[in-house]
Amino acid sequence: MDKVIELLRESGAMLEGHFLLSSGRHSDKYFQCAKLLQHPDMAKAAFEHTVEKIKTDIKSGKLKIDIAVGPAMGGIIAAWEAARQLSLPAIFTERDENGVMTLRRGFEIKEGMNILIVEDVVTTGKSSLECAAALTAAGGKIAALACVVDRRAVVSNEATGQDIPWPFYPAVKLIAANWDAADCELCKQGIPVVKPGSRKIQ
Repeated sequence: MDKVIELLRESGAMLEGHFLLSSGRHSDKYFQCAKLLQHPDMAKAAFEHTVEKIKTDIKSGKLKIDIAVGPAMGGIIAAWEAARQLSLPAIFTERDENGVMTLRRGFEIKEGMNILIVEDVVTTGKSSLECAAALTAAGGKIAALACVVDRRAVVSNEATGQDIPWPFYPAVKLIAANWDAADCELCKQGIPVVKPGSRKIQ
């Protein structure tokens, strides 16, 4: 875990300020994992411990995985690296012209295929669930979720956002402020908000 934090800092992937997240919520931190994942050696190091946990659960029979799938854009490289270390194929889902997560580019999921969804950052779990909906509609079975950063907010010892209904393998858990836009402490201070992500707010 400390190693992943060091990689995030070294690569400049952990930003501080006032940010509008893809979920529509506001935060004082933003994790631009693409800045870490652009370096193959850092990507390898960031996923090594997580992949070892997954391999252990596969060997024990707790988990079966046939393919890794990353939601575009952030999950593409993350899924590829996790799949490389697991010796599995990797594909990705992406949003269509209506903003719906879907399989395109000739990618296919065979009936009953066991899927590892891989994200760069999990904030509320929304994109993971949208990705899962597309994959299960194609006949797949979601086996687990992995990510570089789990940044779900914790309120009264409970994570906010969607429950994650599968085994979850984050490389690191980092606490960052996570406000509804109407309750944002930084908005109250008049600090301008920045939207660094690629996804349109729904």
